[in-house]
Amino acid sequence: MAITMRKLSRLATTARAAASFSAPATSATSRRTIDFQTALYGSRSSTYSNAHHSHCFSTLDKAIGGNISYSSIASAARELHEKDLPHSNTNYAPKDVVLYQYQACPFCNKVKAFLEYYDIPYKIVEVNPINKKEIKWSDYKKVPILMVDGEQMVDSTDIIDKMFQRMHPDSVSEDEETQKWRGWVDNHLVHVLSPNIYRSPSEALESFDYITSHGNFSFTERLVAKYAGAAAMYFVSKKLKKRHNISDERKALYEASETWVDALNGRQYLGGLEPNLGDLAVFGVLRPIRYLKSGKDMVENTRIGEWFTRMENEMKPHRDTSFQEA
Repeated sequence: MAITMRKLSRLATTARAAASFSAPATSATSRRTIDFQTALYGSRSSTYSNAHHSHCFSTLDKAIGGNISYSSIASAARELHEKDLPHSNTNYAPKDVVLYQYQACPFCNKVKAFLEYYDIPYKIVEVNPINKKEIKWSDYKKVPILMVDGEQMVDSTDIIDKMFQRMHPDSVSEDEETQKWRGWVDNHLVHVLSPNIYRSPSEALESFDYITSHGNFSFTERLVAKYAGAAAMYFVSKKLKKRHNISDERKALYEASETWVDALNGRQYLGGLEPNLGDLAVFGVLRPIRYLKSGKDMVENTRIGEWFTRMENEMKPHRDTSFQEA
């Protein structure tokens, strides 16, 4: 991801700590280099190549050779990260962003996580899942649909790719690790959710009560959507469970959660010091279940809670919470 002021602040703090290190002159340079290396990369992924590390430490050696200073290390750190990370297009600021969604849709929540992490204001149109009247104008009859300054974007992964590219026009393709886990979200994690959300009649009703408490539903529409929708999805979830060879819903959810924590490999995020598109995808699809029974069980019975809380803290407040009439 593009370097941010928050990351520079973290690097500057690290640099200041390294600069205050005192030691005999004969070993000062080497000890400062090791100290800075540990502080900067200790929690980062091993996906950085050996060539990258050689460049990093070569640049640092030049910066600290002889008389170390805070400004020289901060400058070196900035150079290293700006060489590695795609630059953000600060001029890209869409004026009118409207998301057509279902409140509990994991794919819709992937898009929302992206918009909120990058602090992009957007309006919400809650689509009635029974008649879909809010998207009758579109040839595409699924959600999410994202309208960006009058342009229609569809499919959550494609929406995120297009928006990210506009914000980072000079970026190279995402690394293989990020691609792998974004694919895992779309091809595995989302299939585990429905059998858990609609596992029992009570959990199905809980979910649809959450869904219908948002959006432009009349009293009658809300009742129909809640009870008819819950009943339908309860039976659909059983078919999905069989289709995806899930024998125990909760066990599958717990295993997926632990698989993700293992993928972090001790890092704060898959992206290292800051979330990347992989983190946003996993967080997005899990967010709508977090405070349902299935999500509470997930946090209580796996190690995913700490990462999830960190991700929640990374989200910017949604700057337009109004629901728009279609």
